[in-house]
Amino acid sequence: MKKYCFSLLAFVCLLFSFSIHAQAADDSVDDQASLFTSAEIIQLKNTITPLETKTKARVFIVTNTDNNMNSTRFADYYMLDRIGKNQNGITFYIDMNQRKFIISTSGNMIDYFTDKRIDQTLDDAIAPSMKNGQYFQAAQRFLENTNTYFEQGIPGGHYRVDTETGKITRYKVLTTTEIILAFVAAIVLSGIFFALSISKYQLKFGTYKYPFREKSLLNLTRRNDTLINSFVTSRRIPRNNSNGGSGGGSSTHSTGGGTFGGGGRSF
Repeated sequence: MKKYCFSLLAFVCLLFSFSIHAQAADDSVDDQASLFTSAEIIQLKNTITPLETKTKARVFIVTNTDNNMNSTRFADYYMLDRIGKNQNGITFYIDMNQRKFIISTSGNMIDYFTDKRIDQTLDDAIAPSMKNGQYFQAAQRFLENTNTYFEQGIPGGHYRVDTETGKITRYKVLTTTEIILAFVAAIVLSGIFFALSISKYQLKFGTYKYPFREKSLLNLTRRNDTLINSFVTSRRIPRNNSNGGSGGGSSTHSTGGGTFGGGGRSF
């Protein structure tokens, strides 16, 4: 009976998990501008489903024809409404009213999609298709680059730059080689310490007493410190204008209380 109940519970959990993934894929393409055919929407959703599983982030493709808000802000707010503040997500937005296409990133996708990678995606992968009216191909290129950059990982020396305050936040990303070397070094050093400790104390444990009275020294002195003056030096960290550079920086901004990265172009 217990085995039957456990199997039934596992089956229900599996169905629930499948339902969540199906629902996530079902709302991932919001084609209000009718730029894609039904078959193309299904193909895009089928590409997004495994991508979301791999990245642990929501992926959205959005189009419309009636937006009068700033296109970047619209993309940010769209994702903010769907997943909340600072959650993992990335949105490709086609604004047919203002003739702009936008990439908006949130959470971990800010770090994977650096300024340099966003520029390469917008200019090299998406722009040619957008200018030729090949919107489905543009969406495909967006998904392909998202998968590629996630597999490449966060670049070494990565940092975020708040474009509104100039604040720079740096992140240390450990490579596989560094992790292995650190693990091996920890084992070696621990072994050496253990061996030295055993060889030093195994014959003296329980019998040796340190002559602390003969070898200790206490010397008390009196000292007065007087504060004469103090100086505080401050400077503003300049904004990053190098589009990420070789170090892999990501420019960020605030929308609705959340932090977003991204970029856009006109077509």
